[in-house]
Amino acid sequence: MRKISLLLVAAVLLAFVTYKMRQGEQLLVSVVPVQRGDVVSSVSNTRAGTVDACRRAGIAPNSGGTITALYVSDGDLVRKDQLLLELWNADLKAQVTVAQRDAIAAKSLSRQSCVTADVAKRTADRLVTLRKTNVASKDAVEKAVGEAESTAAACQASKDVARVREAAVEAAVASLERTQLRAPFDGVIAEINGELGEFVTPSPVGVATPPTVDLIDNSCLYILAPIDEVDAPQVVAGMKAWITLDAFKDRKFSGSVQRVAPYVLDREKQSRTVDVEAVIDDPEMQVLLPGYSADVEVIIGEKKDVVFVATAAVLEDSSVYVIPKDGGVIEKRRIETGISNWQQTEVIAGLKPGEHVVRTVDRDGVEDGAEASVE
Repeated sequence: MRKISLLLVAAVLLAFVTYKMRQGEQLLVSVVPVQRGDVVSSVSNTRAGTVDACRRAGIAPNSGGTITALYVSDGDLVRKDQLLLELWNADLKAQVTVAQRDAIAAKSLSRQSCVTADVAKRTADRLVTLRKTNVASKDAVEKAVGEAESTAAACQASKDVARVREAAVEAAVASLERTQLRAPFDGVIAEINGELGEFVTPSPVGVATPPTVDLIDNSCLYILAPIDEVDAPQVVAGMKAWITLDAFKDRKFSGSVQRVAPYVLDREKQSRTVDVEAVIDDPEMQVLLPGYSADVEVIIGEKKDVVFVATAAVLEDSSVYVIPKDGGVIEKRRIETGISNWQQTEVIAGLKPGEHVVRTVDRDGVEDGAEASVE
């Protein structure tokens, strides 16, 4: 009996000590003020986007061969139609020379034939005039007229031959150009996959091989970023956007949405994404390089001079825990919310500027009627 009494007394003492310790504990919470200002509603990409160029071409010669001349290097600025490299083409250059000289000879023969035709025509015209006064015989006139017609036909034939020779020059030049690589547009050389003396070939159909020259038009850049399918319907072309890059963490570039893909392009786990293209209109965009990773924040809506609270303090049932600035009893209060983003939520009704709400809503003991101190 005595042993049971001692155990009972020990239990009572332990309970009393625990009660006193709990009374001594104090609930600490972090609070944020209700403020007035501008609130922006926005959506962002689900994973990193990419800075890309409006035009980028991986180009290679139309025929295989050995590189004998390389006129550019990585990073060079080039103009449209500028010659970048040549394959071995001495035979084709010789064919072009032969065709050009053949065309020159054909033009010379054509001029000779046409001069003869002109002389024959003047002779025939003169005899026809003399025949009217019976000075020239009929046979002489007929012969002169026949020669004039014959030489005129020969003149026309020689012109046709000259045109054929000119076409042969064009064909020879076209064959030569198959061994030359020219820039299809103004841009910068991103990479050259080839050296002097190396043999290069065009990419076979269905086989992806590195291009001989990678050319980028860096005068026009845009951001390609995937947006979750849930947010995509809110995004339309022309909306304002802010673009941030890992390469420039302390800077934000202004821009706008240029295009929203009309189809679901990719799958990310259980959700789908839609590609959004945003152009950069910041005057300092020349610091960007194609290939940079980037994030796009599309501005869906914006309100000026409204009451707002930190989004982290708003519960799923659109309520907040209100507490005096210096601590006291916590009050759970329902509010009416408007537009929001990850940081701010507009308060239409239920709160006023100057009040304070609990930010650490997930801390144990935070509930309606609890007493707490402010950290």
